[in-house]
Amino acid sequence: LLIIHKVYQSSPRWQIRKKQVYLNEKWDTNSPHIMIKAKTIDAYIAAAPQRVRPKLKQLRAIIKSAAPQAEERISYGMPQYKLHGRVLVYFAAFKNHVSIFPGPDAITTLRKELSAYHTSKGTIQFPLDAPIPASLVRRIVKFRVKQQAAKKK
Repeated sequence: LLIIHKVYQSSPRWQIRKKQVYLNEKWDTNSPHIMIKAKTIDAYIAAAPQRVRPKLKQLRAIIKSAAPQAEERISYGMPQYKLHGRVLVYFAAFKNHVSIFPGPDAITTLRKELSAYHTSKGTIQFPLDAPIPASLVRRIVKFRVKQQAAKKK
C-alpha cells in the first residue's frame, strides 16, 4: 500500500490530499511526492516504485558502510539513521529523484562538491537518470558522523 500526497496551491493555504494506491495499481505519475507507509527500511524499499529501488538500495549500502554503528529506523515515513541517539541522515524516494537529508551544515560545508545537484537548506537531490555519487554520499555521512562525535564530547 502506497500513500501518495498531492500538494495543491489553489488556496492561500496549501492543501495536502492523500490517495491510497495499492502496489498492483498505477501510482499517480503527476505527483512528485511519494509517501510510503512502511515499518522497516526493507519494507520501504520494497514498496517503492521499481525504477527507484536500485537507488534506494545503493544509498542504504553507502550509508551503512560509512556509519556501520548507526541505527536504522523509519521516522516521518522515511528511512532514518541515528547515531548516539541523534539523527545522522534520512533518505527518501521521489518521482524523479532520490534525496538524502543530512542537515544544513553538511550542505554548507560541501557546497562546491554539491554544485552539480539540486540542494535546499537540508536536502540533496540525486536524479534517477544519473548514477549516485557514492564517494560524495560517503563523505557527507562521514562528515555527519564526525559532527555527531564532536557534539557528544
